[in-house]
Amino acid sequence: MDVVLSLHGRAATAIVLYLSVVGLWGLVLGLRGTGPTPNFIGALVIAEVATIAQGILGIALLVSRPPSQSLHVLYGFALALALPLAATVVRKREARTASMTFGLAALFAAGLAIRGITTA
Repeated sequence: MDVVLSLHGRAATAIVLYLSVVGLWGLVLGLRGTGPTPNFIGALVIAEVATIAQGILGIALLVSRPPSQSLHVLYGFALALALPLAATVVRKREARTASMTFGLAALFAAGLAIRGITTA
């Protein structure tokens, strides 16, 4: 289980960095007045898949080594739901607004990941 714990921790750091870059990318697209590009949407999908994989590792750890604070689990669930909820918000918005919303949602998700790390 130590390997899974190490992988869970390293993946958390990678997710924070990745979401930060994707969030800034979305803000730049929005400031340019451009809608989400296919590459940007792909980056969001990668972030969501990584978040779900992180959650699966967390569930595997939950049985053998529960977190010191139960709030850690709440941050994990919120992180997994942040980007899909943003997608429902921007469904019928203009392109610029969609990019900005996705960028802010990715930065918000990075913040959730940071809070999850600090409550582990």
